[in-house]
Amino acid sequence: MSAARTGGLALLLGLAAVAASAQVPPGGTPAHLVAYTVVGDGIPRPLTAEPGDPGRGRALVANRTVGLCLLCHTGPIAEERFQGTLAPSLAGAGTRWSVPQLRLRIVDAARLNPDTIMPPYYRTTGLQRVAAAHAGRPILTAAQVEDVVAWLATLKD
Repeated sequence: MSAARTGGLALLLGLAAVAASAQVPPGGTPAHLVAYTVVGDGIPRPLTAEPGDPGRGRALVANRTVGLCLLCHTGPIAEERFQGTLAPSLAGAGTRWSVPQLRLRIVDAARLNPDTIMPPYYRTTGLQRVAAAHAGRPILTAAQVEDVVAWLATLKD
């Protein structure tokens, strides 16, 4: 099998795993989605009243069963081997984008680039080929989105 085909297969398997890792509260009821407003190229208001925690955000990005960020991105997480090269490096994300811009990229990057391969981590509508068990459920909770945004915002170099 060619390297390109192997890489494509790995990407598809990884994106399928992202869908399978949706956060589901006890009882199997879909998580309540917090309403948000997109202004320009960002979401200016946090999705939660509590500020995001950069430590938890870093752990979510590094976790290979929750968001699978490192499937496509590289980042300043030296202990994680085999990081992706399909998407921009996360290093310097806090310099390149504002907090509202980072939030929209995590919530629904397709709002900025309809052709993106990045899954919407906090959108549940308008998706295709979602397993019935995961329909209507976001990949990340509102608090997890804020945690990831908080960590990315610290990446200034």
